[in-house]
Amino acid sequence: MSDKRVLVVEDDPLIGAMIEVNLGQEGFDVTWVDRGDDGWERLQGERFDLVILDLMLPGLDGLQIASRLRRADVGTPVLMLTARGELDTKVDALERGADDYLTKPFAVAELLARAKALVRRAQAPSELPTESTVELAGGVLDRDAHRFRTGDGAEHELNEKEVEFLTLLARRARQTLTRQEIVEEVWGLDALPPLRSVDNLVVRLRRLLEADPEQPRHLLTVRGEGYRYEP
Repeated sequence: MSDKRVLVVEDDPLIGAMIEVNLGQEGFDVTWVDRGDDGWERLQGERFDLVILDLMLPGLDGLQIASRLRRADVGTPVLMLTARGELDTKVDALERGADDYLTKPFAVAELLARAKALVRRAQAPSELPTESTVELAGGVLDRDAHRFRTGDGAEHELNEKEVEFLTLLARRARQTLTRQEIVEEVWGLDALPPLRSVDNLVVRLRRLLEADPEQPRHLLTVRGEGYRYEP
């Protein structure tokens, strides 16, 4: 991940240094500044894959920077940091253009997980199906109706997680998905389901996608990593 550039705008020297060191250890190329106006200046002339913004900053604050980015139609993902945990502050940050939100104090592991997820989502292939129907393994997923019609014409009702996972498989065909990636994409960053939930979901969906669920040809296990969908 060495080609992934992150701009950190944080005026607390301990937090800024902690983020810089830990992201650097994960292979990110980190630029850290401690003033909002300095951060905005860097954003004018450089390309970043992620911006981590403190909400309260000298110069421009985090909300102002996020708003300016979105008005300029810049899609770089923004992770907002703040010591304030009130719901209205979170909603305001998201409405101004933040993609995710983390309240101080936070665990380093959670910061790293959210940073990686935001970069991964921004750089994932963009062919997310826009049509309501998607072909998978010889069958058809109707995303609006939450139904799957197998190749032999049998129809099955799906729950929301099953629809989300099948849509993810269609978008990321032939790519290995880790269990953690699947949790983040299907359940969301704030959810904490056991990773075993992914395995149970795979078992259910193999009954729809596979002629023989015990010998799958489409929804494959990648040992030690996760799962891969082969059309």
